[in-house]
Amino acid sequence: MEPITLDTVRLRLRALRIQDAESVRAACDDPHIARWLPVPSPYTLRDAEEFVTVESTQGWREDRRYNFGVFLRDPQGAEGPLVACTGLVNLVQLAAPHRVAELGFWTAAPHRRNGYVTEASRALVDWAFGGLGVERLEWVAEVGNEASRAVALKLGFRMEGVQRARIVHRGIRRDAWTGALLPSDLELPQTTPYLPAPAPK
Repeated sequence: MEPITLDTVRLRLRALRIQDAESVRAACDDPHIARWLPVPSPYTLRDAEEFVTVESTQGWREDRRYNFGVFLRDPQGAEGPLVACTGLVNLVQLAAPHRVAELGFWTAAPHRRNGYVTEASRALVDWAFGGLGVERLEWVAEVGNEASRAVALKLGFRMEGVQRARIVHRGIRRDAWTGALLPSDLELPQTTPYLPAPAPK
């Protein structure tokens, strides 16, 4: 797929470019990100360049993942600094009949607690359901990642439980929280009818 651009009130979401690599390096060379995400630590400029060219640019081209850099923008539309990254990852089941994608995100340390990643990810959710026809959007995070869970809950994800040994991080299998968001949770239509299981008696 050719990359697209999404705008919100405060933000621009676009595909990362090689000139963004230094901003990615600065953001990801952060102990908090390294604690929860499978990024190299320390995180070098070369790591950032690989993320931009392989994980992002090739990810779009090969329909493996759709990463968006999240940038501040002023009322005239001029682009400011990179504040976060959000994306649809693990797209192996994006095609019909599954129509499943997974949402992932991180926020650069100086820009946390401003609601940027929630605002950006909400725009991405709208595109996933309305533009791509996704019918189940999943979220996965290591148990204990309260910041990621808070964003997922603000977006409307419903928590579905704990999966044992779901994540391999730093060579150790770890339990993961999982959640999902359906178009019907946001009162949106979907192509495939959904028949929920009966409530337990």
